[in-house]
Amino acid sequence: MHRSVFLFQYLQKIDKLRTIRKMKKAFITGITGQDGSYLTELLLAKGYEVHGLIRRSSTFNTSRIEHLYLDPHNPNARLFLHHGDLNEGTVLMRLLATIQPDEVYSLGAQSHVRVSFDNPVYTGDATGLSTLRLLEAIRDAKVPCRFYQASSSEMFGAANPPQHEHTPFYPRSPYGVAKVAAFWYGKNYREAYGMHISNGILFNHESPRRGETFVTRKVTSTIARILKGKESALYLGNLDAKRDWGYAPEYVEAMWKMLQMPNPDDYVIGSGETHTVRELVEIATKLVGLDMEKIVKIDPKYYRPTEVDVLLADTTKAKEKLGWENKLSFENLVKIILASDLEREGIEVPFEIPEDPIEWRKQYTVR
Repeated sequence: MHRSVFLFQYLQKIDKLRTIRKMKKAFITGITGQDGSYLTELLLAKGYEVHGLIRRSSTFNTSRIEHLYLDPHNPNARLFLHHGDLNEGTVLMRLLATIQPDEVYSLGAQSHVRVSFDNPVYTGDATGLSTLRLLEAIRDAKVPCRFYQASSSEMFGAANPPQHEHTPFYPRSPYGVAKVAAFWYGKNYREAYGMHISNGILFNHESPRRGETFVTRKVTSTIARILKGKESALYLGNLDAKRDWGYAPEYVEAMWKMLQMPNPDDYVIGSGETHTVRELVEIATKLVGLDMEKIVKIDPKYYRPTEVDVLLADTTKAKEKLGWENKLSFENLVKIILASDLEREGIEVPFEIPEDPIEWRKQYTVR
């Protein structure tokens, strides 16, 4: 081989190695969930190497990220999955010491509010103590990373709206209580050890990837099955509960923005609007020509023992410091989710599907 050609190829390899060394690494727990999958898309679009924690299961639970995955032997692979569990502190420490991530996103949890009443002890462990184990693993592994803690509007519970960063917490479920604990673990470790830890207090955020047991997808997926003749009724609980709903891909951008700030902090992320469950159902049924009164049935088993009446975000701080605010309207959010469920059932969508407002999402065909 001619010497100049050899030198050129050698320099190309060196440049590639330099690029790899400069590539940021992120570690995500809960990577197979709604937020984890969208966050992975965002980070890959920004040139990150992404590592995710997944639980071993006899059935595959990676459907939300399959479109992103390449075999680890592929030289273009930048997404790597690791088996482990949030209750195994030693495993977490070993993984973190090996990966040496620049950013850690703590998204893994038992995240269903109603289920938390049925499994309160498990929820306290998987949603609250898991954050403590992860923080301790980072300290033990001596990883100088930035940390994002997925906090929740459910921490506010019965607090008067609108809720902001200084609104006192008043959780009304075991899930909310566990999230309050995780929030304070993060804040305490930030102050005690000087760790770059930010709490993102996210209000309800939805998408076609939301689980069907959550009310938005329950409404849209059931409507699609009713139109297909597979079901005859939509069973719900409290139609008057008011929530602040937004679009999940927009909210993961806020997560990333928090870890790019020079100093860690806590931020409320939401749409700044509140809508009832009844409004959600009214919009969805009208879009497909169904009569809400004929298909909706109230089942008391869906009532919570203690209810959260109104959640409404005051996002002033996020707008001023992060430069973040939501773009997608509530009606367009419902349209995007409903359209996906109609298509899944092979039903022609009878309304115009809104354009996705997220630029980096346009490179992905999976909603």
